[in-house]
Order: sequence, then structure tokens, then C-alpha cells
Amino acid sequence: MAKRFFMKLYVALVVIFLYAPIAVLIVLSFNASKSRAKWGGFTTDWYTRLFSNAGIMDAFKNTIIIALISAVVATILGTAASIGMNRMKRLPKTVMLGITNIPMLNADIVTGISLMLLFIAFKIGLGFKAVLISHITFNIPYVILSVMPKLRQTSRARYEAALDLGAKPAYAFFKVVLPDIMPGVISGFILAFTMSIDDFIITYFTRGTQVDTLSTKIYSEVRKGIKPEMYALSTLLFVTVLVLLVIVNRRNAYLEEKQKKKI
Repeated sequence: MAKRFFMKLYVALVVIFLYAPIAVLIVLSFNASKSRAKWGGFTTDWYTRLFSNAGIMDAFKNTIIIALISAVVATILGTAASIGMNRMKRLPKTVMLGITNIPMLNADIVTGISLMLLFIAFKIGLGFKAVLISHITFNIPYVILSVMPKLRQTSRARYEAALDLGAKPAYAFFKVVLPDIMPGVISGFILAFTMSIDDFIITYFTRGTQVDTLSTKIYSEVRKGIKPEMYALSTLLFVTVLVLLVIVNRRNAYLEEKQKKKI
């Protein structure tokens, strides 16, 4: 009994340690006072000022555009790469999976500096295009990580049966294989989208002086002094990511339950 109590207490302390700062941030975003130590009443003025700030809105637009395009492209490329690796023999597959895991294990600052030097060396230049290519590059491994487990769960016999019945490979893929791995594809897309929004270091080294995203904008504003609008912006980012994660998890659970009932 005492062991279970201490286990629950430990979990509760970990959760509090992780989410207490976020809770404080959300509360401060509705504080009428600019002071973090004094409660001046409830207000939504900081959210109004946030949406009327042209610089932040421009950074928000860039962030969403880069996140959506990079997530879509990375999902397509990552899914295709996963299918190709799944057809490989054991040794080449292991080698390729190890190579794709390197960007996730590598330090972001090393990746950011490497990409910056690469764009300068090939005269691509720093800016929107460089940031977009960088985000696609580091998002692909996360898509592969989400799609590969679903591919291992699918049976190749169904795909071959569709071919035997006269279906063309493309038709068999979209009607047989893709529905089975769709939860992994959607999870990969959401993960890529979230990682793109959250990234700072790689964006910082590849953006040059032309492009600002929310992460780089927050960094530049914090150096001048934290404004309450930043609390509101951070709250909106947290809520957006949380809603996306809840949606994808609920959808995956629903699809898996539906698949079990079908079987």
C-alpha cells in the first residue's frame, strides 16, 4: 500500500514539475498587470495587442506556411522512404534505419551550422527557401519513425492478392496498403508539423536576416525584455500543439479499434 502511494506521489510531483511553469505562463497571459509578482485582474488585452502586432503576425504567417509545407513534403518523402526500406533485406534495412536516426540523435546546433554552411557553399543563400529545405530535411526521420511500425504490422499478402486480382500497383497501394498505414502517416504529419513550429536553433542559423518565425521572434523579443504579449503567444502555441496531439491520439485509437473489429 505504501509503495503504491509513493509511486503515485512521484508521478504527481513529476507532472507538477513539468506543467507548473506552463500553468504560470497561462495565468500571466491573462494578468492585467505587467508585473509577474502582482495580480492586476483578469484581462484579454494582451491577446488583442498580440494580434495587432504586425511583426508577430508576420512571424506567425511564416511559421505556419513553413510548418505546413515542410510537414506535407516530409510526410510524402518519409512514407515513400519507409516503404522502400521495408522492402529491403535485413542488413541494408538496419543500415538505412541507423542513417535516418542520426539527424534525431545529432545535436541541433551541429545540424543548423552544417546546413548553413551547405547553403552558403552551394550559393542557395539564407532565407525562406533555406529554412523550408532545412525543416523538410529534419522532419523526414520523424515521419519514418512513425510509419515504419505500421508497415511492419501490415501483411504483404493482401497487397499481392490485390495484384493477383488484376489491380495495378498504384491502385493496390492506395486501396490496400495506404489505409493500413494511415494512422502512422497522420502521426508522422502531426509530429513533423509540431517539430517545425517548435524548432529554433536550425531556423536561427538558416534564416539569415530576411525571415522571422515565432521561435526566432520570441528570442529577439526576450532579449529586449519579456512583454506580456509573449505570454499570450506562448499560451496559444501550447494550446494548439496540445489540441493537435489529442486529436491525433484519439483518431489513432479510433482507427485501431475499428481495424480490430474488422479483423
